[in-house]
Amino acid sequence: MANTLSIAIDGDGIALLTIDVPNQSMNVITPEFLADLAEAIARIGSEEAIKGAVICSGKASGFMAGMDLKYLSAMLKDANANGPNLKALFDEVFVLNDLLRKLETCGKPVAVAIEGTAMGGGLELALACHHRVLTNNPKVTIGLPEILVGLFPGGGGSQRLPRLVGIQGALMYMLQGKSWRPAEAAAMKVVDALAEPGQTVDAAKAWVKANPGAHTQPWDVKGFKVPGGSGQFNPGFIQTMMAATVMTTKQTQRNIHAPHALLSAVYEGIQLPMDKAIRVESKYFAKVVSDPQAGNMVRTLFVSKQAAERGARRPAGVEKAPTKKLAMLGAGMMGAGIANVAAQAGIEVLLLDRDQAAADKGKAHAQEQMAKRIGRGMTPEKMAETLARITPVTDVEALRGCDFVIEAVFEDPTIKADITKRVEAVLGPDVIFGSNTSTLPITGLAKAWSKPENFIGVHFFSPVEKMPLVEIILGKQTGDAAIAKALDFVAQIRKTPIVVNDSRGFYTSRCFGTYVMEGTQMLAEGINPALIENMGKQLGMPVGPLAVSDEVSIELGHKVTLATKAALGDAYQASLADDVAAHMVAIGRLGRKNGKGYYDYPADGGKKALWPGLATDYPLAINQPTPEAVRERLLYRQLVECARCFAEGVLVTPQDGDLGAIFGWGFAPYTGGPFSAIDTIGPKQVVETLDRLAAAHGDRFAAPQQLRDMAASGATYYGAADAKVA
Repeated sequence: MANTLSIAIDGDGIALLTIDVPNQSMNVITPEFLADLAEAIARIGSEEAIKGAVICSGKASGFMAGMDLKYLSAMLKDANANGPNLKALFDEVFVLNDLLRKLETCGKPVAVAIEGTAMGGGLELALACHHRVLTNNPKVTIGLPEILVGLFPGGGGSQRLPRLVGIQGALMYMLQGKSWRPAEAAAMKVVDALAEPGQTVDAAKAWVKANPGAHTQPWDVKGFKVPGGSGQFNPGFIQTMMAATVMTTKQTQRNIHAPHALLSAVYEGIQLPMDKAIRVESKYFAKVVSDPQAGNMVRTLFVSKQAAERGARRPAGVEKAPTKKLAMLGAGMMGAGIANVAAQAGIEVLLLDRDQAAADKGKAHAQEQMAKRIGRGMTPEKMAETLARITPVTDVEALRGCDFVIEAVFEDPTIKADITKRVEAVLGPDVIFGSNTSTLPITGLAKAWSKPENFIGVHFFSPVEKMPLVEIILGKQTGDAAIAKALDFVAQIRKTPIVVNDSRGFYTSRCFGTYVMEGTQMLAEGINPALIENMGKQLGMPVGPLAVSDEVSIELGHKVTLATKAALGDAYQASLADDVAAHMVAIGRLGRKNGKGYYDYPADGGKKALWPGLATDYPLAINQPTPEAVRERLLYRQLVECARCFAEGVLVTPQDGDLGAIFGWGFAPYTGGPFSAIDTIGPKQVVETLDRLAAAHGDRFAAPQQLRDMAASGATYYGAADAKVA
């Protein structure tokens, strides 16, 4: 008896297949589901009493997502562990493709009623049906987002979608992992009809009843032509594929394999009959799956991310503590951003600053950001309702009744201590206090709160509205109630949390800073700044290290350096990078904020360009390093600092380390994060490379003893993490 779907045949002979995968919040593709679907397809095709079928979901959460996480993770892990046995891997990944092909050639009309979200394999199942009815609910999305986690549509999606909507349109959506809303999906012919919510099954059944002979897909009809054309002698097809290849190469720097595999699958498959086309797709899909990159990306960008958002690091046994009324201290860019996302999550916000003008300016920032979203999930009515939750204030007495505090005032321990004490005098020490600091140790700041167990770091990233990560920092005395409160708040505002232990710079700021400093160090050594910047981007970072220094402000980085020097005294290790930043600040080149830093920023908004004066202040060395050498330094300087954070106990899990790197400072996503990268390269090779770099460039590349021990024993970060869980 099927456990994942049920079959009910009505008086018209229409079989209703209702998918309801047990123990899952949303339907996903599991081995059990594939077996049940295979049995159902065989029954539809063989029983004369069945005239056609409709597939629907039995869950209110939506139609169907993609592969089950455990199933997908096991497949990827097995592929990496067993080596390049591509024949066996092809057979495994072809199962879904073969099954969906049998569905569309079963000899009976099959319609699908998509009531809610359909993603990945869920949409691929729908594409294999002869008629698709989608609920006309503007909140619903459907799509093929596999490219975002290092894969591409491997259940026939790369072949059916281009045959439905044309190659150019299909590639635009698949290469970006974009989704469709109902109206757009209907306009592009991804679905055939829209129905009002709750009416999709009736509409699908009506179509099957009215079209008993409509059991052949368009691409199986003799003379079928792909919309927009295809084939090696079609100029439009060739131009589309050439342009897509160039743009994809520019975006990926050829670091990510899946987009290029997708292009190959589409190019070859679209010129073949469907039976051969899906085998081509599975061939390229197996190649992608066989590479560790896919496993690393799926683990971090999908599995670990979902686990973190579901409370993987939340203390057990602590009751849920959602924030109802937030005291937001500081109405600058950061504080206003936090107030904005909190208000949009339904939380009342008291936005405090030194005077009314400053507090009002913070609310105006929130209003400006909301206005940009009008028509994209935001309406004027919703905006007015959300803004009404933000109240600008100047007196701490107005904060009475708040159940959570976030402080985002100037990055100075004295200023922070003053406001902390004044707030405690009003709210009392039992309220949880969160400090949004990027560098100052939480344990020290907690001394200003009489119950340090209720003090925690809550580090947001700018701009708050766009950046998905929040770094939760535990002081030495931070208690479970504070951790739970902070994580519950992050869940309310739909961000991704990581949890780290206290240290100067914590994890993200400390490790991100090494990328900037290594680039600046190379500039001081006379290495061509264009080479530095291009290698940063080719490494997979969003921008080069000099450009990102401009973005966050050279002046801010310099102030952090001065504060760190003052705090560490003789223990601080100075570098040429410090001197470069000090010089740039001294000559008034502070970064993008004043229109001049390592780059010049034209007042008319024109394209930025590296400041020509760099060649005068930092003359080019006669002997320039190879591009590979520059890239290696930028990568390994980050890897070694991340490894140190783990060795020192700043990080507790590699999952937090990888999530924090990718979502916090944009570390090369194709690696799965620094700890996935070290595991994949191999700790032994990483240590050997670090030893060579340390000999050439100094102790900042020195490997920590823990990493050396791992290299000697053959251990890995995730191997140890898996053993710990087991």
